Amino acid sequence: MRVLANNPSARREEASPLDDGTPGFGIYIHWPFCLSKCPYCDFNSHVDRKVDEARFVDAIIMELRHNRELTGPRPVTSIFFGGGTPSLLTPQSVERLLIATHNLWPMTNHVEISMEANPTSVETAYLKGYRAAGVTRLSLGVQALRDEDLRFLGRLHTVGEALQAVKLARETFPRISFDLIYARPAQTPQEWKEELKEAISYAADHLSLYQLTIEPGTPFEKLHHAGALIPPDPESAAALYDVTQEVCGHAGLEAYEVSNHARTGDACRHNLTYWRYGDYVGVGPGAHGRLTINGEKRATETVLMPTQWLTQVEKLGHGRTRFDTVPEGAQADEMMMMGLRLNEGISLSRFETLRGKSISSDKLIHLQQDGFLKRQDDRLIATPKGRMVLNGVLKELLA
Repeated sequence: MRVLANNPSARREEASPLDDGTPGFGIYIHWPFCLSKCPYCDFNSHVDRKVDEARFVDAIIMELRHNRELTGPRPVTSIFFGGGTPSLLTPQSVERLLIATHNLWPMTNHVEISMEANPTSVETAYLKGYRAAGVTRLSLGVQALRDEDLRFLGRLHTVGEALQAVKLARETFPRISFDLIYARPAQTPQEWKEELKEAISYAADHLSLYQLTIEPGTPFEKLHHAGALIPPDPESAAALYDVTQEVCGHAGLEAYEVSNHARTGDACRHNLTYWRYGDYVGVGPGAHGRLTINGEKRATETVLMPTQWLTQVEKLGHGRTRFDTVPEGAQADEMMMMGLRLNEGISLSRFETLRGKSISSDKLIHLQQDGFLKRQDDRLIATPKGRMVLNGVLKELLA
């Protein structure tokens, strides 16, 4: 059984997932295992070369069934395989997970099925199998187009392998994306401009472009504290951000979110569910979710450590450690923190209804006059200037 027909004539329809502007309802599947741990990464990922894949997949299916009992038959707009490195899964396991999800929930027209993948030669060999299993969108963790920078970032692939993976993905999937990390030590605006133009030339529909951040508890944090890793200063980082907006804008890749750029119709439907503060199921070790059940918004989390998660799922049918009601005031804050990342902004009336009070008109006028916010009817939108200092804007709005 195939979840979606692997029919070239269907590619155009699959390339345009239905986005009616609503948050949608997504399923997130976390595969926590990696071949190695990148020195900048603080995600819940673990190096384990002896994974009992079938047993973990069985447990994820058990957790999917448990969540279906909570949500009821809600139509799914997107499924996302994240990690960790989900492209270490065999295509047969991906197909099992998609069939299970398909059997538990109804799927909307043009449901988006995304998978993160690394462009090593081993993982690239699976790409056609993922497509046959039903994956419609591939997101490749390229991260850099300079071999020395890939080594610095702890990546296991070369630029040549990355470009071969991009080429194969372009030929295989209706939609592709890839990630790059910029604001690397000593990187100049001109160097980044050239690298970004090169990336765009490989015809991605979508680019995720992240500034390098020093996350707590990572090897990069230790190097930074020792003075061995010096990221760009704020002024230099701002110049690199400006280059990003200029080059992507000129190429028709709209900055629909702070770090994400896409051609019209190619925004990631699953991530829009997060940013629009919709509901989503999270399964797998360390997965988070947000579910509305009996009119209450619930925050869910699962056990972080894979073996402990597995033991609990096999005992209880789920690995959940958190199932907390989110008060409406906290919902309002979460909605604003996520939604102002989007160029479409948020519904001010929805925010104020959840919060139970209005934002000070003086505060809004002040932020608009200073060029950080704009209003379009009921929409409150962070300007490009405001998105550069979004944490400060949010601190002012949520005070």
